[in-house]
Amino acid sequence: MQIALSSLNYIDHNQNLQTFFPSLTKIVGTLGPKSHSVEAIEACLSAGMSVARFDFSWSNAEYHQEALDNLRTAMKNSKKLCAVMLDTMGPELQVCNPTGNLIELKAGAHVRITPDVSKAPSVEVLPIKYSDLAKAVKKGDTIFLGQYLFTGSETTSVWLEVLEKNGGDVICLVKNSAVLAGFIFTMHVSQVQINLPTLTDTDKEVISTWGLKNNVDLISLSYTRSAEDVRGLRKFLEAHKLHETQIYAKVENEEGLKHFDEILKEADGIILSRGNLGIDLPPEKNSGIVGDLSPTNGTTYFPNVSQEAVTFKTELYSPCSSAKMLLKKWTDGILLGAETLRGLYPVETIKTVGRICAEAEKVYNQYVQFKKIVKYVGQPMSHEEAVASSAVRAAIKVKAAAIVVFTSSGKAARLVSKYRSPIPVLAVVVPQTDSPKWSFTGNIQARQCLALRGVYPILATPSTASEVSSREETGVKLALKYGESVGLIKPYDRAVIFQKIGDSSVVKIVECQNYF
Repeated sequence: MQIALSSLNYIDHNQNLQTFFPSLTKIVGTLGPKSHSVEAIEACLSAGMSVARFDFSWSNAEYHQEALDNLRTAMKNSKKLCAVMLDTMGPELQVCNPTGNLIELKAGAHVRITPDVSKAPSVEVLPIKYSDLAKAVKKGDTIFLGQYLFTGSETTSVWLEVLEKNGGDVICLVKNSAVLAGFIFTMHVSQVQINLPTLTDTDKEVISTWGLKNNVDLISLSYTRSAEDVRGLRKFLEAHKLHETQIYAKVENEEGLKHFDEILKEADGIILSRGNLGIDLPPEKNSGIVGDLSPTNGTTYFPNVSQEAVTFKTELYSPCSSAKMLLKKWTDGILLGAETLRGLYPVETIKTVGRICAEAEKVYNQYVQFKKIVKYVGQPMSHEEAVASSAVRAAIKVKAAAIVVFTSSGKAARLVSKYRSPIPVLAVVVPQTDSPKWSFTGNIQARQCLALRGVYPILATPSTASEVSSREETGVKLALKYGESVGLIKPYDRAVIFQKIGDSSVVKIVECQNYF
């Protein structure tokens, strides 16, 4: 059997372990003006970016296609694979500034927000493409406009207080002086429901064209507010033959938090947007979000949104699985938005976040965490849960260098990742060609594994049922040889193998030297 090494597919075997595995926690980078060229993206990949995010709340499909084409070239040049995440615009309110002229707002002044988009943005008028804002807000409500990172000395973001309504217009008091720069300003109304669909017509057009053309791995559904939002997108994806694309529900406001449990059951992953949540919620409420979100059924997990010891504005995400999530250490990854999109130091940001994650992983007691997850899953465990948790337990007990997992859909890799192994997981993704609806090539499943904490995919070639034993033996050998080539495995090390034999899943411990 031949195996294509997917994250792995382009590996330079002279790379050392620290270069290829900067941390078990994954890093998502948003591509934009400061990370658009082949050279810039290549540097981001080498720095530790494993998922590239394409944010369709700005620019057009042509620009993003160029960035994706550059990403593909960068992957070949850097010998690294990267997953593709399409981020929808959703019901985001925007002030379009086609001239790009600076708008200087002074504290104490009044400004009118109007649905009349024929008016040019100015210090007196801010037009938005939404006719029902005056119906949604009331006197005293807070409106935020500009960039999300607000430090007090920030001069590119402004807070507005609703004073009165005049027909469809909303008259506001400017609370701080600011200079709005750029062609698009994002508007956010704190704790106010916006009567717009989560999946907009624009989003549908992007997904059915750009998303379908590029067979995207992940879709981040912005401003997810209910489980029905996720189900609606799932139906749309299936109707457009995007069966394998995973949905990450992006929770960004109080409404999404209220329906968190039901959203979690429907989505493939969750992203908690700390930028928007920090605006929508009072600051004193942010630290208590995790307690408020704890699921009651003990069958899901999600990331913490409390501030880390990091100066960057980041978003945390975690693929859904079958455990309860309580601590920020359970996060699968960190999503960087403006830091890599328009920040001056995208590569340095990725490197710094990677170092912070790696340091945190060193000092945290992973085994204590493992026992907590087992406790929250409860008894009796399903067969798959029992075997996945046993694989992680065995790897910890024997101080294994790696866990090798065989998977087709990626589910086995997700289960092992859920138990937060401190040991890297090499996922051998085996394509399936006998599905009654469609065939798994394995490529997209392998890339999706790049979003899972501590999981690194290896893509195998399809095999018939009669070749399973030979396939898995060869897969173990090549996975371990790969681990050796990047400095992860030494001949005297042990590895834990999680594989399916017939209708049963088993765990075994092997001496690596027997495969070299």
